[in-house]
Amino acid sequence: MNRDATRRGFAARPADPERWIKVGDGRAVVPPGSGEFTARLTVDITPALRGRIKIAAFQRGITVAEMLRDLLTCEFPAIDGEEP
Repeated sequence: MNRDATRRGFAARPADPERWIKVGDGRAVVPPGSGEFTARLTVDITPALRGRIKIAAFQRGITVAEMLRDLLTCEFPAIDGEEP
């Protein structure tokens, strides 16, 4: 097998974007006490911003993940009829 064939298979995603979003990458975690399915999201940020985020979360007495989930939920509320 040549290298190009391997690369195409590596990044293959379902043709239907809605299905792809719901399927995720298979490494879902459940935040303690939530009982909800979650999916991992990776975002590249500067070390300085990462530090500011960690300090803010510490000052609020919550984890970075909790703080960012709350922030994203406020910024992107569920659309009527959509699951939370």
